[in-house]
Amino acid sequence: MKTRIALAQINVTVGDFTGNVTRIVDAARVAHHEGARLMIAPELALSGYPPEDLLLRPAFYRANAQALANLAAQLKEFAGLHVLVGHPHRMREEGANMDAPIARGVPPLDTYNAASLIADGEIVGTYLKQDLPNTEVFDEKRYFATDPRPFVFDLDGVRYGVVICEDAWHASAAQLAKAAGAQVLLIPNGSPFHLNKESVRFDILRARIRETGIPMIYVNLAGAQDELIFDGGSFVLDANGELVTKLAQFDEAIGHVDFDGTTPVRGAVAPELSLEAQVYKALVVGVRDYIGKNGFPGAIIGLSGGVDSALVLAVACDALGPERVRAVMMPSRYTADISTTDARDMAQRVGVKYDEIAIAPMFEAFRGVLADEFAGRPEDATEENIQARIRGTLLMALSNKFGSLVLTTGNKSEMAVGYCTLYGDMAGGFAVIKDIAKTLVYKVCHYRNATDAYGRRDVIPERILTRAPSAELRENQTDQDSLPPYEALDAIMRMYMEEDRSLAEIVAAGYGADDVKRVTRLIKINEYKRRQAPIGIRVTHRAFGRDWRYPITSRFNESLAESLAR
Repeated sequence: MKTRIALAQINVTVGDFTGNVTRIVDAARVAHHEGARLMIAPELALSGYPPEDLLLRPAFYRANAQALANLAAQLKEFAGLHVLVGHPHRMREEGANMDAPIARGVPPLDTYNAASLIADGEIVGTYLKQDLPNTEVFDEKRYFATDPRPFVFDLDGVRYGVVICEDAWHASAAQLAKAAGAQVLLIPNGSPFHLNKESVRFDILRARIRETGIPMIYVNLAGAQDELIFDGGSFVLDANGELVTKLAQFDEAIGHVDFDGTTPVRGAVAPELSLEAQVYKALVVGVRDYIGKNGFPGAIIGLSGGVDSALVLAVACDALGPERVRAVMMPSRYTADISTTDARDMAQRVGVKYDEIAIAPMFEAFRGVLADEFAGRPEDATEENIQARIRGTLLMALSNKFGSLVLTTGNKSEMAVGYCTLYGDMAGGFAVIKDIAKTLVYKVCHYRNATDAYGRRDVIPERILTRAPSAELRENQTDQDSLPPYEALDAIMRMYMEEDRSLAEIVAAGYGADDVKRVTRLIKINEYKRRQAPIGIRVTHRAFGRDWRYPITSRFNESLAESLAR
């Protein structure tokens, strides 16, 4: 007998129980119309993922329980359809106080990451997640307990087992499900994106298939939650680990797969995206959902005529539409004429509201006020930072007056070594390219100019991509006056910060010892700046944010430690 199974790759919002119920019901309506007997929604789809410390509020669990009951009641109209939906679950004994405080990471916890099967308006059964991730951006042991019991159910003569996300990254949960009779494994996920994540997922699931010999259906969230991007990419693997069906990355979709008994029938497979396409789509989704889900009317960007602000402007326009984006050029006496020309050109190409506000009068006013205080001292980074802070103040004033969010334009290379100004170019609400190294910025810009996926090509003027990068805060300034070449800086940053390589290993990879010591020292001493930066979109497996936890105050000398070890 053939059975159609729907994959509900949906975009939900943390805490929006009413909206999330509606989204799940709408997906179920499509699935039912297309003849599905079973629909799989992602991990914690009912509450949104990750709810973080909302999971410590008893009221959150009460709202969740009510939403689950409402969902079950609304799904009753889709006769014959079974829906597997992820949700938080608080297991309380009869008569227990539902307002009792919730423990944090200390047993005995009574809260779980769960998935329930709903059919004919009733909850048929509930699975409780067995393996809780506590690495990178995950902190689930703070919130949830585990339960080793499998959950297997029968539908049309086939036995389906359920595991949730991290469970599939370990052998035990899948093996327990198979031992309980599972012939197909269903895996709801809230798996955040980072570069190369899709291939990692395939490798992990194929390892489970080699161990169990049963096909697997992987259903992931789409959309963004704060700095995390959920890239969808839901897929089905047969009992040999062959890819049978895959939904597109980064887009909401209701797909399906037909099973002939326990054998999936080959369906549509979305094409693989290039690295640059993945990054650009992630940025667009991140801006769209952060602005949209938080209710901002639009975005404001300080446009400099440089490559970083050009990329942020392109992303914002593709995410929100140019009518919701405003670009402001704030030239100083150090701003090259070609910077102003290129900024005007790009603003015209993308069709945004564009303004120019000269900061020279304000800069001179600051210099005049501080003249006596600074008497006898040469000009240095102080005067450069004043210019950046004037620009930050102007952008925030426009944000306050019109309600739009300031998108900052600093990249990961600058954030790493502190080549940015507190309360200046770091001022804003959302750091779009905070996790994009400078060398990757250029690659993504070239991708955007070459693709017609967003309408017009060549939105970034060519000269922006070919001229030497400069902050333009003093005469004839370039970034490399203060920093190693970005090719070296980015490689050192990646090996030290993302890969935890030792200084000796980085030098052995061919990078100069002085550059290695300099860059790693700058990473260390600029932690205080990064702690005060706005959150930003995560695209690597380790970003400056929730998965980077280094102390500000520290006297650890890694060079000395390595020399002593030798």
